[in-house]
Amino acid sequence: MTGSNGSILIVDDDPGIRRALGSTLTALGYKTDEATSGEDGIEMARRRQYDVILLDVNMPGKGGLEACRDLRRESPNAGILMITVRDSEDDKVEALEAGADDFITKPFVIPELMARLRAIQRGRTTVTPKPDRTVIGAISLDRSHRAVAKSGKLLHLTPKEFDVLEYLMSHAGAPVRHEDLLRAIWGPDYSGEVEYLRTLVRQLRKKIEDSPAEPTYLTTDAFFGYRFRAE
Repeated sequence: MTGSNGSILIVDDDPGIRRALGSTLTALGYKTDEATSGEDGIEMARRRQYDVILLDVNMPGKGGLEACRDLRRESPNAGILMITVRDSEDDKVEALEAGADDFITKPFVIPELMARLRAIQRGRTTVTPKPDRTVIGAISLDRSHRAVAKSGKLLHLTPKEFDVLEYLMSHAGAPVRHEDLLRAIWGPDYSGEVEYLRTLVRQLRKKIEDSPAEPTYLTTDAFFGYRFRAE
């Protein structure tokens, strides 16, 4: 499934929202499909690969957060943008921990939606530097296959977790500021979203560290940023 700008699955129980998003995105050059529930969206993601999934948080049946976890397993390389009427820090943290790449609050304007879609797609298509493979300690990162293993065992990372890890491993030994990491992975409009980054790093440590509370690979430079240990 391809479109000039990519393929998008819209998962929302509100037919008005689906129609408005579908017609707008189609006019902007995207190929779109629609699902009326979390269950339908998961089934469609099993059958087809999408570049981005727009997922409403508040739906009957399987809620958006639960659906997000399932969609992340079914479509590990798809970008997931969650849509909700809530805008608290806790809601953002929940969305990110469920596997979402970003979060947008209703009502939103189309330029904001497009900026967030482009940021997600940019993160998925950014050209990464050579070499294709980096090994530090027990952690092996394969850029060409977007795969990470620890002691030979494949780790299941979300696309943004991979992007953050790849960036930090590419700058191994050097401290990376919060703002620089946010701009590099999410785009220039996200330099202040430190909570996004903290949540993602917390989840990433659970996957790569023997003891997430006492990390040996991905460490914190207090009040500055993060660094990945040197090779």
